[in-house]
Amino acid sequence: MATIDEDLAALERDIRQLKIEYDQFFGGGRKRPPTEIEWRIELLVKRYGERGGEMKSGQRFKFSGLTQSYAKYRDMFRKRTKQKEEGSVTRHYGAAARAIEAQRAQQQMETHPEAAAAAAVATHAAEQPIFRMTCSQPESEADKVGQLYEALMNAKERAGESSGKLSRASFDEFVRKKTRDLQKQQNCRDVEYVVETVDGQVKLKALVKA
Repeated sequence: MATIDEDLAALERDIRQLKIEYDQFFGGGRKRPPTEIEWRIELLVKRYGERGGEMKSGQRFKFSGLTQSYAKYRDMFRKRTKQKEEGSVTRHYGAAARAIEAQRAQQQMETHPEAAAAAAVATHAAEQPIFRMTCSQPESEADKVGQLYEALMNAKERAGESSGKLSRASFDEFVRKKTRDLQKQQNCRDVEYVVETVDGQVKLKALVKA
């Protein structure tokens, strides 16, 4: 029988694969939506939604982040499926969508400068740090590192960025090495990691704590 960590890892993989296969479906590369993967996800979400008391804090944090991502994708998939069925699919995604938004913002600035200024303030507020975590011995603070990893992955998903092939294991090794290097170079004990968005891009920063 799979452990909770194994099930959560499978849930994470399935959610990412679901997005890939839905993108293929909407792009015409698949004839049918990936209902089998969606069924597996629903099963795990229901199972651990009823067994939250059995999970550790780090596991609950990860599960919460995954279910939020899945809910976001599910709503998006339902809307796009409806658009596809109605023949009104919007095809402006990624860089093209950002270019359109930039053009609209410029027009807004020219015609309604006060409203544009207020929007700029709101955007700045949205670009404040998303997650902060301080550690001194990441090899023995797995829950903290796991929360940092999930915060980074979730932020990238919300921003529409690819997470590439950054696995949890490689991320753990990165945090361990980065922490040791900064402790040695700056003669410090604690290192603070911050996940934030800068100009719409997700950043991970490592800062020395005084």
